[in-house]
Amino acid sequence: MNWGILSTAKIGVKKVIPAIQNSKYGRVTAISSRSLDSAQNAATELGLEKAYGSYDELLEDDSIDIIYNPLPNHLHVPYTIKAIDAGKHVLCEKPISVNYQDALDLLEFSTRYPNIKVMEAFMYRFHPQWETIKKIIRNGEIGDLKYVNSTFSYFNNSPTNIKNQAELGGGGLLDIGCYCINFSRFIFEAEPIEIDSFMEFDPEFSTDRIASGLLKFPTGSATFMCGMQVEFDQRAQIFGSKGKIEIDIPFNSTNEIQRKITITRAGESSVQFFEPCDQYTLQADAFMDSILNDKPVPIPLEDGVSNMYVITQMFANYLK
Repeated sequence: MNWGILSTAKIGVKKVIPAIQNSKYGRVTAISSRSLDSAQNAATELGLEKAYGSYDELLEDDSIDIIYNPLPNHLHVPYTIKAIDAGKHVLCEKPISVNYQDALDLLEFSTRYPNIKVMEAFMYRFHPQWETIKKIIRNGEIGDLKYVNSTFSYFNNSPTNIKNQAELGGGGLLDIGCYCINFSRFIFEAEPIEIDSFMEFDPEFSTDRIASGLLKFPTGSATFMCGMQVEFDQRAQIFGSKGKIEIDIPFNSTNEIQRKITITRAGESSVQFFEPCDQYTLQADAFMDSILNDKPVPIPLEDGVSNMYVITQMFANYLK
């Protein structure tokens, strides 16, 4: 399947495009940018056939089957809708939108095109560690699921960085807090029935630089912290009535390395390791498999809408 890439964003050039090139079913044939020179330079660097000086030109290319959309957050919905309307399947970078209503609008629009597949790119969920973790929980090996906690943070106070530009959908909650929320919902396999939040906003950028959330689920609760101006970290813990699971790298790593989870029951701990893999490649192949075999995508668009509901509610609860 032929992929076209909207923009020369770093996540695409450094992570997603090489991953697709190593996939079973796909290849990247075209890339676009607002600058033709930028697109041509990226195409040369990555060995791609075509470069376009506008996003719309790429969408008009009939040879492209799938669009990857890593544009700034505020452009996720508009260009995903344009891609759907052009008959392209779409893998859209997280977050699927900048607010709940936009996500709902995208979902409603997508229902008009039942043959087009759309998925939010939460690549972490395709790492094999989660299949093992879910099996442990479902088998009752840590008892009844009661509580999860996660952190995701880094330091970035550059005024020119897009993540610090509020009008473009910047801020920590949309950038990395979305992972913590998604993880909490993914583990509980439910939606929160109560949502609370605390935030600290940068006085210059007007973006949330630290956000903490408390989510109450029907059978337990989740807490998390995401931060854009604190020391880098990511970690997750899952607590049951009879044990716990600790995940050293729940979301991503700069260079994929062997991962480890620690399972503790009755005070006794055991460790399970997972060999390095490219979760971006696994994501691409899973998405293409759903297209080729006409089956539901692994992460339905409704899941992205539900994630955006929590994010929007966290902002509303804190700012009211």
